[in-house]
Amino acid sequence: MRPLLPLNVVETTVESFRTGLVEALPKLIAGIVFLTVAYVGIKLALGVLRGVLERVYPAEQALIVDFFVIVVAAFMWFGAALVLLNIVGLGAVAASLGTAAGFIGLGISYALSNMIADTVAGVYLLRDPDFNPGDTVTAESVTGTVVDIGLRKSRVRTEDGLVVLANRNVESRWTRRTPEE
Repeated sequence: MRPLLPLNVVETTVESFRTGLVEALPKLIAGIVFLTVAYVGIKLALGVLRGVLERVYPAEQALIVDFFVIVVAAFMWFGAALVLLNIVGLGAVAASLGTAAGFIGLGISYALSNMIADTVAGVYLLRDPDFNPGDTVTAESVTGTVVDIGLRKSRVRTEDGLVVLANRNVESRWTRRTPEE
C-alpha cells in the first residue's frame, strides 16, 4: 500500500501557503485601509455634492439632484475599485477593467444617445424660467398648457388630451404663448 502524499509534499505546500500569505498580508492591509478611507471620502464628497445641488435646485427638482449624485457616486466607486485592485497587486486587471469600461461606456452612450439628449434637455427645461407648468406653449406643432416637466419627457395638455413630448424636441424649439393668442 502506497502513502497518499509524501510528507515532504505536505510540508512544502503548507510552507508555500504560509509564505504567500505573509507576502500578501501588507497588500491586503493596505487595501483594507484604502477601502475604509475611500468609503469615508466618497460619503463625505457625495454629502457635500448633494448639499450644494440641493441649494441650487428647488425641492421640486430633487430628481436632478438624485441623478447627478448617483452618476458621480458610480464614477467614484468605480475609480476606487480600480485603485484597490492596483493596491492589492492586480494592476493588470485594473487596467483591463478600465479599458473595457471605456469601451462599454462608449457603446452605452451611443445606444442611449436619445435618452441622454432628453435628460440634458430636461435639465435645461427645468432650469428655464420661461418654461414652467401652467405656461401655454407650442412645441412640435402642439399647442397646449405645460402640465409636467420631467428629466426625459414633458407633458402638455391640449384640447384633444395629454401629449407627451421628448425633451430634446421641446428644448430645441418651443414658443411661449401669451393668453391673448
